[in-house]
Amino acid sequence: MLHFDCDYMEGAHPLILERLVEHNMVKTIGYGCDDICAEARRKVLEACGNPDSEVHFLVGGTQTNSTVIKALLRPHEGVIAASTGHIAVHESGAIEASGHKVLTLPHRNGKLVATDIDHYIEHFYGDESFEHMVFPGMVYISLPTEYGTLYSLAELEAISEVCRKWQIPLFVDGARLGYGLASEECDVTLADLARLCDVFYIGGTKVGALFGEAVVIRKGLVPRMFTIIKQQGALLAKGWLLGLQFDTLFTDGLYLKIAAHAVAEAKRLREALEAKGYRNYYLSPTNQIFLLLTPEELERVKQVVTYTEWERLDDGQTVIRLATSWATRKEEIDLLIEKL
Repeated sequence: MLHFDCDYMEGAHPLILERLVEHNMVKTIGYGCDDICAEARRKVLEACGNPDSEVHFLVGGTQTNSTVIKALLRPHEGVIAASTGHIAVHESGAIEASGHKVLTLPHRNGKLVATDIDHYIEHFYGDESFEHMVFPGMVYISLPTEYGTLYSLAELEAISEVCRKWQIPLFVDGARLGYGLASEECDVTLADLARLCDVFYIGGTKVGALFGEAVVIRKGLVPRMFTIIKQQGALLAKGWLLGLQFDTLFTDGLYLKIAAHAVAEAKRLREALEAKGYRNYYLSPTNQIFLLLTPEELERVKQVVTYTEWERLDDGQTVIRLATSWATRKEEIDLLIEKL
């Protein structure tokens, strides 16, 4: 049985494991205040072309989304997201549990549209009773989206402009950011994200690290961010474990190199499946493949590969997701193509 359920089934890149073993018995100061984390922050900001931002290391995606959103919002505010957004669908109500509402808007291929955001906020303040309602306090998007689709630079610039107009922060969930940036269809760079977003994070858990996300935040946007992270139970005592992993990922371009491998293998698998008559439900140019299967096709696929069930349609067909990762071997792709 082959396993393509998600992109975080393997452990960590061998170079990370080597460095973890090397540093294992070195006494290191806690909470990310060590030299390793300082160097990792420097490398991340250098890659972003924005040395004046702050970098904070957290353990996982849901923890990061919840902490950042709570830090940015006032008690009466909510966060705008696509109806398919991760915080709206797949985080067990973590944002609502923090006391903030997710204000969902219709999506287009998993993406928010700048004009829709603008109209929503304009209509909100045009309502005479707006003070009785949840205020739109920030915008959340993910790159790639839940459908594996990408925001173009023009789309990101338009959304950023709307956020500046209404003076609310733009937050980009980058749990799979590496696989987005490595796509041939992506025209957005880390420097663009640093320029256009108030906060974004670089996902490590799904892209080569054992665990960890690097939050890049505009300096001074959230006073005492360190303390807020601790208050949320998100401050790792052995912070060097996070810093060392990102220091490794951002040495010699490793992060994008391994992400590009996953995207290339997904493209090869996608093209082979199309040639065999399988149908794509969403056209994703990243490391995720979404297939529309009849009941008969689903039974056949079940015998060969594990996957994530994405959606069941009224006509009896099922949408499944296959995901490659930084660790996917070419031999696995070859075997899956052969078996299907």
